[in-house]
Amino acid sequence: MNRYETVFILTPVLSEEQAKEAVKVFEDYITTNGGTIKHKEFWGMKKMAYPIQKKTTGFYNLIEFEADGEMIRKLEIEYKRDERIMRFLTVKMENHHIAFAEKTRSKATA
Repeated sequence: MNRYETVFILTPVLSEEQAKEAVKVFEDYITTNGGTIKHKEFWGMKKMAYPIQKKTTGFYNLIEFEADGEMIRKLEIEYKRDERIMRFLTVKMENHHIAFAEKTRSKATA
């Protein structure tokens, strides 16, 4: 199992509660398909650098999880099918990336 980090932007048309429900749908998708969520962050409404679908803001979310590579393809298909998702990016985390993320999180909580 590899560790992955996915960031996705939800449309700003949603309320904050609806956005959190959408995030919960993808968290459930990861766990029901054999993944394990290690860390998650809901960054809330942020202004984007350039418009996407004629929108200048969106709800940003980060999920860090462990899963096999086949599940990633299925997850990204679900992102593409969901009209609430404007953009997404999933990357495989290498050992130094994992260490840096954990170190950054521990500094933020200290």
